[in-house]
Amino acid sequence: MTDFAATRAAFHLPEGIIYLDGNSLGPLPKAAAARVGRTVTAEWGDMLIRAWNRAGWMEMPARLGDRIGRLIGAPPGTVVLGDTLSIKVYQALAAALELNPARRVILSDTGNFPSDLYMADGLVRTLGDGYELRTVPPEEVEAAIGPETAVLMLTEVDYRTGRLHDMAALTAKAHAAGALTVWDLAHSAGALPVDVTGAGADFAVGCTYKYLNSGPGGPAFIHVAPRWADRARPALSGWLGHEAPFAFDPAYRPGRGIERMRVGTPPVLQMAALEAALDIWDGVDMADVRARSIELSQAFVAGVEAACPALVLASPRDPARRGSQVSFRHPEGYAIMQALIARGVIGDFRAPDILRFGFTPLYTTMEEVAGAVAILAEIMEKGLWDRAEYRVKAAVT
Repeated sequence: MTDFAATRAAFHLPEGIIYLDGNSLGPLPKAAAARVGRTVTAEWGDMLIRAWNRAGWMEMPARLGDRIGRLIGAPPGTVVLGDTLSIKVYQALAAALELNPARRVILSDTGNFPSDLYMADGLVRTLGDGYELRTVPPEEVEAAIGPETAVLMLTEVDYRTGRLHDMAALTAKAHAAGALTVWDLAHSAGALPVDVTGAGADFAVGCTYKYLNSGPGGPAFIHVAPRWADRARPALSGWLGHEAPFAFDPAYRPGRGIERMRVGTPPVLQMAALEAALDIWDGVDMADVRARSIELSQAFVAGVEAACPALVLASPRDPARRGSQVSFRHPEGYAIMQALIARGVIGDFRAPDILRFGFTPLYTTMEEVAGAVAILAEIMEKGLWDRAEYRVKAAVT
């Protein structure tokens, strides 16, 4: 049984703040500052360039990748870290298309994260030759998979509504139709049980700064199924994905297995923070996380709907059909969220009208859920959001 009191104690949580935005940026693990500090002073400072060997910097992307692999159902040696999520999406898509050369269509849904769609659109424009990005509403994805589909690219949990795709069922349908799959786990890894192996996913990607708490700009990860590991060719042929980076061979030779999906120099300081964050996960059971997440989110939905009738639930009502977030709609959603933040309840806003709240059992308590509901109810009842300063859009919403 996971000790959520112990995991909560492992985070720096500012006094007087109810933090319901871990689905966007996880809070600071208390051990991260010291771990990064040691990397800066004892490794970078004292070892200088020797730290690549002495401190194991070069092996960190694969070593930490295996620790993430445990959380997403990936076997050892099939996950590697580095670069950004957009880059990993591009890598996975390009490799999947090359593995299915007789087809030209990337199928996705209209609720997918825009950056994923941007990367797919840019890739098909570069490839030309009839390649196409095709999007359909989320509920129509299964029916749209067909003989033209080369790759099914989906984000498992919708970033706006929390709607949850059935990875196993859709992957099976894609494979039956002769297509490959690329799954974005940005809102899944660390939020709910994921089994990329059991589902048969061909490729999976994700970020680490949300539920995995690596900090702003934390590195992304990519998983390649073992059956493709030595066949997938990286479109971004970076020097660290080379078979022998320090041979400085002018001709690119892909590394073995998942190593070929490395691109540039890994962000060592950010990986040090991630390493401290992953230590918290060592004693965590994902089934316990999922059960507590549902308990927290269900309490929030019931409380908001009882106290704030003007807010309309945008997430699936059935908790089995959503991830670890709940969204409500209101025409003045941005101003309402700013009023909440001013009162110490931090969620976020997604255009055009969505108030988004993340439920992260590692540190969120039922008492905080009740407190957030009470503050939101007061803001709505008294119209406290109706102030000019709450309507001024910041750069990050």
